[in-house]
Amino acid sequence: MNLDFNQAPSPSYVVDERLLIKNLEILKSVQDRTGCKILLAQKAFSMFSLYPLIGKYLSGVASSSLYEARLGYEEMGKEVHVYSPAYSDTDFEQILNYADHVVFNSFSQWAHFREKVKQAPKKIECGIRVNPEYSEVETELYDPCAPFSRMGVTETNFNPDELNGIDGLHFHTLCEQNSDALEHTLQAVDRKFGKYLKKMKWINFGGGHHITRPDYDIERLIRCIGMMQDKYGLDVYIEPGEAVALNTGYLVSTVLDVTHNGMDLAILDTSATCHMPDVLEMPYRPEIIGAGKPGERTHTYRFGGPTCLAGDVIGDYSFDRPLHVGDRLVFCDMAIYSMVKNNTFNGIALPAIATFNETDGLRIVRQFSYDNFKVRLS
Repeated sequence: MNLDFNQAPSPSYVVDERLLIKNLEILKSVQDRTGCKILLAQKAFSMFSLYPLIGKYLSGVASSSLYEARLGYEEMGKEVHVYSPAYSDTDFEQILNYADHVVFNSFSQWAHFREKVKQAPKKIECGIRVNPEYSEVETELYDPCAPFSRMGVTETNFNPDELNGIDGLHFHTLCEQNSDALEHTLQAVDRKFGKYLKKMKWINFGGGHHITRPDYDIERLIRCIGMMQDKYGLDVYIEPGEAVALNTGYLVSTVLDVTHNGMDLAILDTSATCHMPDVLEMPYRPEIIGAGKPGERTHTYRFGGPTCLAGDVIGDYSFDRPLHVGDRLVFCDMAIYSMVKNNTFNGIALPAIATFNETDGLRIVRQFSYDNFKVRLS
């Protein structure tokens, strides 16, 4: 059965479950070969209608807030890990109902909440996030080891006298990277914090591992996991977000108007700022099925969204034939950092959410209305 994008609402996110399963099988093979545990980082992909499927392959979820922790607890029902740069007293009281692991960003936060963890209704393992002050992230916005970073405890500020009750160390230094960057980071972690790992039960490698990318070196990842297991006897956790849903989703869009101002312009019913914010934040140019780079094909267009933001520009694309009002366009790799980041700026409607598999075909999971815009306001 083929996925017919003309049957999908416009705009809509469509996740192909066949592609998702391929990614999950790769991730599960890493778990099976190493004994590590891989968690879905919900900050990248929180499409909870697919959590039962994901839960068949992965060990649980990584959460960055109370709401993500609750979502993972209720919808997947496996391990729930939580990390935040800081917790409020109100949120933390509720997090204790859902979390299995809680990672603290500082020793002061650990001291503040230590007694509450001890009084929790269930056993919760605790960790400290460390900052090895080493990363190979090129985009400054996403570099957790940049100078003056608020993420994690550096070697200078590490307090070994406060480790009583701490079960593991957590680091996160990667962003869309291969396992060579992980290997280099582990060398820094080992050099700066290895003496403390001897007393730990586990280490968490964080996220940013592009494990399901075609050129990813899985064998090097296996060696990295094995090194920490063999040297320190640690359980290893990994929290990929993108790798789970990488290249599994699409954003279906329609041309609303075609104009000209020095070059051909097309206005879509899809907005970069509303529906794919990473296009502007990263920034990057998403691929479109059947389109080429500017000037590569006969007709080049600059695509923009329907908002009043002048910079709501998706990118330049070329086609073999002229575009017309009503033409469908399909953006690739739109499962990750899209649904979790989208917004209703300018009162622009949110895209529908759909899935596709061989049994059910195209299934509309959810559509949004005016009420979804209004409920966020007052």
